[in-house]
Amino acid sequence: MDIRSGVLTFFLIVLAYMAHSQQEAQVTQSMFNYTSVNPGYYGMREGICVTGLVRQQYVGLKTMEGDAVNPETFFLSVDAPVSVLRGALGGTIYQDQIGFTSNVGVELGYAYHTTLGYGDLGVGLNMGFFNETIDFSKFVMIDETDPVLENRQGEEQDMMINFSLGAFYQVENNYYLGVATTQMAETQAANTKYTQRRHYFLMGGYHYQLTADYEVVPSLMIQYDGATTQFHLSSVVQFKEKYWAGLGYRMQDAVTVTAGLYWKDFKFGYSYDLNTSRLAGAGSSGAHELMLGYCFKLELEKDNNKYRNTRFL
Repeated sequence: MDIRSGVLTFFLIVLAYMAHSQQEAQVTQSMFNYTSVNPGYYGMREGICVTGLVRQQYVGLKTMEGDAVNPETFFLSVDAPVSVLRGALGGTIYQDQIGFTSNVGVELGYAYHTTLGYGDLGVGLNMGFFNETIDFSKFVMIDETDPVLENRQGEEQDMMINFSLGAFYQVENNYYLGVATTQMAETQAANTKYTQRRHYFLMGGYHYQLTADYEVVPSLMIQYDGATTQFHLSSVVQFKEKYWAGLGYRMQDAVTVTAGLYWKDFKFGYSYDLNTSRLAGAGSSGAHELMLGYCFKLELEKDNNKYRNTRFL
């Protein structure tokens, strides 16, 4: 079986296990920065790379009292290869707000790198903490005897520990595959009773060179939390490694559109999600996502038999 047939078979198999999801933040432009969920990806771009992302999901969704409850996500990540450690270091700061719940966290991690076959393998571990806040004063009780909301008037907080583990394998300008698990500790908060669910991620993509100027990169992200499954299948077309545009579909949720450009060592991206779920009829006008990244390239010792492209992934 050649590489092209193998990747196609991989996509067809995983498409049989799809549904909807979950606790972890949902991101449309994940194909440009997998560090948010997979520490094995640290250092794979062979530079000191910083990526920031802001997402407004289900814009316009409000309670009957007029309070905005649409999810809002922000994260800033940085990673870099460290030769003396035979791998890379990385970290992420994030904030994820859903309704009257807000999570703010910090994660730091390390990835070990090795050459495997024609590509590179990174295996990484993250450790971090996040603070979870719930404003119980904004909930409207339907049942006055509800044990979850009874005698809760204001904000309550909990500090929780978080671990994640991941592996990422790539053959430059050909294909990549990754697996990861987050919220491994499955911690339960003492005050808010919020319980982490362990999440599993499977990601993959393939580079197909149409012409000297155009390249097509289909990709797939699957997210599973032990009860539900979500997938996002997308494809972008790159022109001269300067511009990109693409379409995607997140099952039972949205059709996604993304576009962006590279300028020097910067990358800019924007995506819009057009809701296909029932939320579209509940006042949601879709989702907007902005991404800004910068990679300071490092002069590393190269294998003359390989060509590495640090612009994508």
